[in-house]
Amino acid sequence: MYEFKILDTDGYARRGTLSTYLGKIETPAFMPVGTAATVKGMKNHEIEDAGFNLILANTYHLMLRPGAERIRKLGGLNKFMSWKHSILTDSGGFQIMSLGDKVKVDKDGVTFSSHLDGALHRMTAEDSINIQYDLNSTITMIFDECLPHPSSFDDTKDSLERSINWAKRSFNSYKKRNGYSIFGIVQGGMHPSLRKKSADVLKDISFDGYAIGGLAVGEGQKTMFEVLDYTTPYLLENKPRYLMGVGYPLDIIGAVKRGVDMFDCVLPTRSGRTGLAMTWNGPLRIRNAKYAEDTRPIDINCKCPVCKNHSRAYLNHLEKCSEILSCNLLTQHNINFYGQLMKKIRMAISSKKLDELERSLK
Repeated sequence: MYEFKILDTDGYARRGTLSTYLGKIETPAFMPVGTAATVKGMKNHEIEDAGFNLILANTYHLMLRPGAERIRKLGGLNKFMSWKHSILTDSGGFQIMSLGDKVKVDKDGVTFSSHLDGALHRMTAEDSINIQYDLNSTITMIFDECLPHPSSFDDTKDSLERSINWAKRSFNSYKKRNGYSIFGIVQGGMHPSLRKKSADVLKDISFDGYAIGGLAVGEGQKTMFEVLDYTTPYLLENKPRYLMGVGYPLDIIGAVKRGVDMFDCVLPTRSGRTGLAMTWNGPLRIRNAKYAEDTRPIDINCKCPVCKNHSRAYLNHLEKCSEILSCNLLTQHNINFYGQLMKKIRMAISSKKLDELERSLK
């Protein structure tokens, strides 16, 4: 059974639960990104131990390799990657648009060249939804167009018309199943009137949740918060709101304060692969020479397995030797940091202390 419940509030911030056929997810929730059916550098039990039971997978990458039909034949994405919890799949729109001049957009869909071998592919709203069905996605995202920033009002308006058309076609192609869901995506760039139009149209369609797309594209935190200030009030209160691609801790808290419930970002895993550890005192570059003889853990306030068992000095050594273990351990710590961050956010909402938590991170 699919269900979203709000349990506590602190201003516009909401603490709740999102239930799917695979279990109950506490919100606000962060989704580790498993682009190619794996959260890079992490084993499934390590993700679970860090407090996560919802991850994101990438429709574009999986359709190219190993292919949605093959995953379907192998029992779906959960069985394929041995993950027993919920999976949200993005629609592929953002990744396709990121290919730049390798993409041709028309009113019906997009034609693009694969980044793997240059092969030509075609994707429509119907194709995206069918691919996600083959993947057996727990939460399906509609197919939309994400424009680069900045984009003119006229270009954004034309793009929004396409996304609205694709949203309706996505919904009509979606096969309803008990415990599964489909989310609409609000677009409209940085233009209030277009954001309102997008939200109004999507509300008239019976989506199970709403994502806010077209942000985290270089607009800056101030502009992002301004867009959220006038967008989230347009969305239904009794359905989850998902801000796509946002992962800096203060960005997450700021968005939660504006009524957002779900997030995803590659930041914790990508940072782990580049020697950057997240701490409650800000990012820590472990390769820095000052950590070569530092016997402290990454963060003295962290209780993750990495901080319990390894020193900054050891991690500094691994990083300088380009050992794979460095990437694994830093990623594991970062994922645990995000698990602790989201738990603190949920607790702060229940105790009406979200502002206090935000101040402690500044």
